[in-house]
Amino acid sequence: MSSLILTTWGHAGVRLERDDHVLVIDPGTFTDPRILDGADAVLVTHEHPDHVDVPRVAAALATAPTPEGGPELWAPAPVVELLTGAGAPAARLHAVDGGASFDAAGFAVQALGHVHAAIHPDLPPPANVAYLVDGAVLHPGDSFTPAPGGVRVDVLALPVAAPWLKLAEAVDYVRQVSPRVAVPIHDAILNDAGLALVDRVAGGLGGDTYRRLAPGEPLEVRTA
Repeated sequence: MSSLILTTWGHAGVRLERDDHVLVIDPGTFTDPRILDGADAVLVTHEHPDHVDVPRVAAALATAPTPEGGPELWAPAPVVELLTGAGAPAARLHAVDGGASFDAAGFAVQALGHVHAAIHPDLPPPANVAYLVDGAVLHPGDSFTPAPGGVRVDVLALPVAAPWLKLAEAVDYVRQVSPRVAVPIHDAILNDAGLALVDRVAGGLGGDTYRRLAPGEPLEVRTA
């Protein structure tokens, strides 16, 4: 059994590391910008600023020893368009939709789902792609996208606070996916009292899988 290390960096930002390779998911405006330090690959679930800090990510993609080398990024087409307009090198940008599978800096990635969870009937949902990394880590972005049939997720990045989310839905999502560990994310809009409430409710109803990580605290992920 091999393993990788997962850390959270604020809001939806998750960083995975293995064998000197770094994969970053959703480095948005609410996330510590250091999440991108040394990144080999970046995954973005959708276009909202709290999931992709366009100027910062474009600059990170443009910084590399050669035009061909450096970090690459996979995201839905609207994100790729935003980054292209901000000056990111086109050769390092890859548009993906649910159903795609690819290698990102040595990590096996499956793209799942297609759309953002509904915020309000009057607001058309944008494209949203969840990512399953190495068959072990599921980051749904702004959705409750399930894992593929037959996959036992080791770590679920669990959204817990958003205009599109009711906490009961987050609890039901944990129960549906049934991961070994559910790490809460997407909580930058909560103050300390709100965080405590979420942890008490989700941690109590979600079972002993629920575990909040301090920023930068490492969690070992079990991969097949």
